[in-house]
Amino acid sequence: MLGRGGCSPLVCLGALLLLLPPPVSPHSLNQGGSSGHGAKDRPKLLLLSFDGFRWDYIHRVPTPNFHSIMDEGVMVEQVENTYITKTFPNHYSLVTGLYAETHGIVANEMYDPALNRSFSMETDSIYESRWWEEAVPLWVTIQKAGGRSGAAMWPGSDVKIHGLYPSQFLPYNASVSFETRVERIIGWFSAPKEEAVDFAVLYWEEPDESGHLLGPQSSLMDAVIVDIDEKLGFLTNELKKAGLYEKVNLIVTSDHGMTQLFTDNIIELDEYVSRDLYTWVDKSPVVAILPNEGKLDEVYNKLADANPNMEVHKKEEIPEQFHYQHNIRIMPIILEAKEGWTIMQNRTGPFMLGNHGYDNTLRSMQPVFAARGPAFRQNYVKTFMRSVDLYPLMCQILSVRPLPNNGSLSNVQDLLSAEPATSAPSVPPRVSGYSYAPVVGSFLSVVMVLGFFVVYVREVTLKQLPSLKHRRREMSQPLLQEDLHL
Repeated sequence: MLGRGGCSPLVCLGALLLLLPPPVSPHSLNQGGSSGHGAKDRPKLLLLSFDGFRWDYIHRVPTPNFHSIMDEGVMVEQVENTYITKTFPNHYSLVTGLYAETHGIVANEMYDPALNRSFSMETDSIYESRWWEEAVPLWVTIQKAGGRSGAAMWPGSDVKIHGLYPSQFLPYNASVSFETRVERIIGWFSAPKEEAVDFAVLYWEEPDESGHLLGPQSSLMDAVIVDIDEKLGFLTNELKKAGLYEKVNLIVTSDHGMTQLFTDNIIELDEYVSRDLYTWVDKSPVVAILPNEGKLDEVYNKLADANPNMEVHKKEEIPEQFHYQHNIRIMPIILEAKEGWTIMQNRTGPFMLGNHGYDNTLRSMQPVFAARGPAFRQNYVKTFMRSVDLYPLMCQILSVRPLPNNGSLSNVQDLLSAEPATSAPSVPPRVSGYSYAPVVGSFLSVVMVLGFFVVYVREVTLKQLPSLKHRRREMSQPLLQEDLHL
């Protein structure tokens, strides 16, 4: 019997079964344990580094654009970067979350005895993939996860690493203006969805170059810092004009700080050891020494107590807190100058009034950190973080699974406004066969449909058997609800 607007029991059952979800293969799920973002709607992130921008520069002169970022987002008062506090090691740590001994870019100038090759930021050796492939930078990770990346002059970003360049990148050219770099970045973020980048890195050489030339204590540095702040303002204005300011998460930081040097504070190695006994590999303030074969102990003994303003370490005795032992590119002897001192072979070489590379726990070596955007809290100040913690934080924002790293998301989780609902955990769940969750859902749906069918048939039967109309009816519906935990 058909009621008004109704259907037969079998037709109703068939129609409802067609609405049930099919079983879902684990291959259609985000393997991080969540649905994740597709490449088209992944959160956006821009990482900007002003080379050599010391943490306290923002308090030295008016820096309204830095403070605007901080007021709208977060700042960290003390960021402990990685040892040694040089440009290439720290920029690679920022995008890998690894200490230098692990990612392999241990200095701006290196020698690899296994390759019998030298690396120098002054030569084309920096474009050889072999130097960079002990780690995987974030732009490679995000591309392998289906996203897109862009890079404007970031150290290592114009090198093919594990077979990939960034989706968009500018080959390094110091003559390209900051404004041109920004315009390219804006264009990459503003491209059609299928071509737009999700993550980009932007590098600017100042105030590092001026810091070396003038020294951080020079009053002439004030104008340099003001110029950097104006460049940050240019970037934020361009983001606003492009409609990206509220969409792109912006992190502004640096690789290291800078300290003042003095011509009276020079340690001359020629006074203590003959150049015929060793090869000078890396420069002050952390000098890498490769003794000639069989001469390690002789060189070490000549230098160990040579000058009270110089620490001398055999490789295996480098303090553990530096995380700077376990790589073949770290030389057998490391000389470390005390802050403000310079190690030279003699005084005939060039001298800089400012330098970096010293102990990463020194405040003068530590960088600025500020961030804003939809992922970050507002007007929040954090006391301390490590630069290696930035990598898992960026992965969290971008919803990509981080590779093994030396950082900790829990150390910086408080910078985020809320944990993204689609974030991927560091360790994916073990999945085998098909996911049971859809199967259980389908089973419950079938039970509900069958229950409906039973009730429907019973109602029809009761209408045809008036004497049974009210028999035990008070038990039927509650029992059905209890069984299904509705």
